[in-house]
Amino acid sequence: VFAAVFTWLNLRGIKTSARVNTGMAAVMSAVIVVVFIAAIRYIFGHPHNDPIFFTRPFYDPQTFTYGNLFGCTSIAVLTYIGFDGISTLSEEAENPRRNILLATVLTCLVIGILSAAEVYIAQLVWPASQPFSNPDTAYVFAAARTWAPLFGIVGFTLLVANFGSGFGSQIGAARLLYGMGRSNALPKSFFGAVDAKSRVPRNNVLFVGAIALLGSFFISYGRGIELLNFGALIAFMGVNAAAFMRYFVREPEKKISNFLPPILGFLICLALWWSLSRDAWIVGGTWMLLGIAFGAWKTKGFRSGAINFELPPEEEA
Repeated sequence: VFAAVFTWLNLRGIKTSARVNTGMAAVMSAVIVVVFIAAIRYIFGHPHNDPIFFTRPFYDPQTFTYGNLFGCTSIAVLTYIGFDGISTLSEEAENPRRNILLATVLTCLVIGILSAAEVYIAQLVWPASQPFSNPDTAYVFAAARTWAPLFGIVGFTLLVANFGSGFGSQIGAARLLYGMGRSNALPKSFFGAVDAKSRVPRNNVLFVGAIALLGSFFISYGRGIELLNFGALIAFMGVNAAAFMRYFVREPEKKISNFLPPILGFLICLALWWSLSRDAWIVGGTWMLLGIAFGAWKTKGFRSGAINFELPPEEEA
């Protein structure tokens, strides 16, 4: 049902997508404020004798292992996946060279701060000795512990959030495929076509919607996270490697500020990527090899460029 609804909405054009996303963001922001207020009142309204109560969410000596750390972090990475998808909407943005960069950075920062705060608050609310019956619904039960009506409110909000995630991801993926089709990295007649009225890559929206529909039947939520992380972490490693080459290797002045961030980013992503499950490696690795083989065939052994995301002059204006 979700796949059909957000496919229909995205086919109506980018303005409809923007209005729907704005409405959902407003609803979710209001709920986050209510959850924070209820959680803070609950925490300070219930005395505790734990000397490390406020630091336990960061480090619990009874349960901490490096395996758990990297395993959980690889799941948490999903929070950040997609912020760079804003760049796929550069053709719809005003002054894209400035606004897309600003929106991408701000989105990453805001999501990071909010996610960390929400998880920290939830861990303070829920007793450390009491495990969750279902990790997928843990936040709903933690919120309900602070105020009973939040069980339904947060549950509905998570539904809206998942809808919004799929809704935004679909148009981002469709635009990415359009860029590849326009550059003839994929068949241009199908992937490079745009609807004359809505200016939406209709074929790509339908294509991504069909994949989402099939995935909902055959891929579990946890497996989907790992597959997403497999590709995303490779992409993030590539970005860090490119930044290292551009701002350190090729610059005549070797600054430590241009060396440490990309190296640390690359190593952290590599460690998280390495900690993914065997199944994720098999499926993700197979898909990656197919992509490399297709790219090699398309570029005649990587002797020519496969894709160019630079905006044409008429679209940049």
